[in-house]
Amino acid sequence: MNIHDIRALLAAGKATVGTWLQLPSADVAELMACAGYDWVAADMEHASFSRAVLPDIFRAVENGGAVPFARLPEASKTAVKAALEAGAQGLIFPMIESRRQLDAAIDFATYPGQDAWRKNGEQAGEYRGVGYCRANAFGRNFVEYLKGLAPDIFLVAQIEHVRAVGNLNDILSHPRLDAVMVGPYDLSGSMGLTGQFDHPDFLAAMEAVRVGCERHGVFMGLHIVRPDAGELDRQIKNGARFIAYGIDAVFLWLGAERPC
Repeated sequence: MNIHDIRALLAAGKATVGTWLQLPSADVAELMACAGYDWVAADMEHASFSRAVLPDIFRAVENGGAVPFARLPEASKTAVKAALEAGAQGLIFPMIESRRQLDAAIDFATYPGQDAWRKNGEQAGEYRGVGYCRANAFGRNFVEYLKGLAPDIFLVAQIEHVRAVGNLNDILSHPRLDAVMVGPYDLSGSMGLTGQFDHPDFLAAMEAVRVGCERHGVFMGLHIVRPDAGELDRQIKNGARFIAYGIDAVFLWLGAERPC
């Protein structure tokens, strides 16, 4: 499976379900990919994924049949380059609160000439640097990567603060944005409601994101942190199409807890 397959699923109206890595182990990454997920994201924000370990993580994900994604530590040029050059086919930008932040992040992920969405005369801040790297087999597949996978890198903005909810129209109107992913703990925390996912104000914020995504043709996404098959089904029926399900470490401690 590659990013074109993910896009085909979404185009057919189906949800794409991935999972989350916090343990910097290629063995764990391969096992999670083999579990049947469409994509597997390395959490570079809260876990210990160095630039040096990413190629092995992404190779393991691909070997398990899933698509490698990265949740970046920040939406910076250095972080974007590290993930893409290691072979990420999808990027999840954390804490996007404004269109200006998103513009810069997407510019960093886009090669020159792959910005057909821009209006006449509109200038990019910076483009993605061009060079040989693991993603293009260190130059062996440079042209194939440049024309094939690179233009379709899947780009996701995380909505994690109430300020982002206030700027939804500007954020969601970016023509190159593929999906958003709500970070429920951060979003609820920014509202002074940490973990209160049934609070009316939090539910109203979630509905605003859902309606905004529908209006702008952006796929709605979220992270179901604690695995719950019923919740996964409910969210898909409610319109979510880009879903992270569980975390490797959470699966481990749920299954490993001493029963008595």
